[in-house]
Amino acid sequence: MSGGVLIADWRRTRFLGMTTADLRKLADGSPEERAELVTALVRAGCAVPRRKDYTNAEVGLWLRGVHLLIRTVGFGRVLRLLSLAAPDYTRAEPPDAEDVVRLKRAVQRHGRTSWFVNDDCKAEAVTAFVLLRRCGLQAALHVGVREHPFALHAWTSAAGLCIPDAEPRGHAFTPVLSIDRGGR
Repeated sequence: MSGGVLIADWRRTRFLGMTTADLRKLADGSPEERAELVTALVRAGCAVPRRKDYTNAEVGLWLRGVHLLIRTVGFGRVLRLLSLAAPDYTRAEPPDAEDVVRLKRAVQRHGRTSWFVNDDCKAEAVTAFVLLRRCGLQAALHVGVREHPFALHAWTSAAGLCIPDAEPRGHAFTPVLSIDRGGR
């Protein structure tokens, strides 16, 4: 609409209007302004609040699903799909270190004990990135390279921690690709 936005809630058969100024704040405003607008949308019932933490069983299902997706369509295509699976939420909050530690333990436990995943860094990194972003938390996915001997490695960083470790077995990897905003 020329004067703003009309949000339709078809489940409750009601409509919510936003002015053009509010839409500009949502798109280009400061994080505080966006958080205020999103909070109003949550109170109005037109947006969902931040998702709860994932259970260990859900982490295992996500890890197996991501691993299967990487094996079928390839890692490059999965990276292109991240904008759909891990959207850039309006109020991305910095994660608590204990939440990241809990997710890291769950991802590593399922990665090491599953014969299907078999400790695959790509699947672990993408799973951690998607789960953190779907909770509305800030995270960055990195892909790095080492020259001698040649190797590639992927990890997700959040709250100063890396899932899986950024330097496995003491080998440093130089990041060549970093994704921190829902696939961009």
